[in-house]
Amino acid sequence: MLSYPHIDPIVITLGLVKVHWYGLMYLLGFAAVWILGQKRAKQPWSPIKPEAIEDLVTYGAMGVILGGRIGYILFYNFGEFINNPLVLFKIWQGGMSFHGGMLGVFVTLWLFSKKHQCTMLQLTDLIAPIAPIGLGAGRIGNFINSELWGRPTDVPWAMVFPNGGPLARHPSQLYEAFLEGVVLFVILWLYSKKQRPTMAITGMAVFLYGCFRFFVEFFRTPDGHIGFLALDWVTMGQFLSAPMIVIGALLFYFAHRKSVG
Repeated sequence: MLSYPHIDPIVITLGLVKVHWYGLMYLLGFAAVWILGQKRAKQPWSPIKPEAIEDLVTYGAMGVILGGRIGYILFYNFGEFINNPLVLFKIWQGGMSFHGGMLGVFVTLWLFSKKHQCTMLQLTDLIAPIAPIGLGAGRIGNFINSELWGRPTDVPWAMVFPNGGPLARHPSQLYEAFLEGVVLFVILWLYSKKQRPTMAITGMAVFLYGCFRFFVEFFRTPDGHIGFLALDWVTMGQFLSAPMIVIGALLFYFAHRKSVG
């Protein structure tokens, strides 16, 4: 068993302002889109110019934050929302959903595409290879916060998390950081180094994320107030990821079918 590295979730305190590692991870993800997005926007097939990336990051950040919070409340905490709708605004209590954030990004990118006279899928193809950096960083933030830990296990790398009780558990946050961050980034970045049919990169990103998340859910502890949804093993994360696998595969298939046709 490995010892959990107790890292203070607060990086620095400046008077009344506390800078958290989790917040810095979000900034890292946005910075990656801004820096690498300008590099990708210089390609001749890019739907926007490099100078528009800053505006794109602003739209994307709004989608991630608003969509992530609303998605968490609707998918994971709807009962409390019905009893107290104001819980939606209590962001200091934590709670963000990747699936909600993804939908939020799609909405804001659709609005952005109207402004810049391109399609939403052209934009998602542009930024999809960069998004895993933010995803991986976010999972590192979860690990530092000792949240979203895994199920009890006796594997040699198991850890006892401060908020997870006395049992040793899978460090599932690190599994996700590796798969959703490192592996997904490498695959998408290499695949997108040359021009691909519109929506092919997006399809691959959605498909692979869905597969990775579905797999890691077997090691991650389900939310206590939800538990398993069906068959004593299906989690909310798997329920939300399954459509991503199907939709991503269809997008990828039709993208290449259209290009061949």
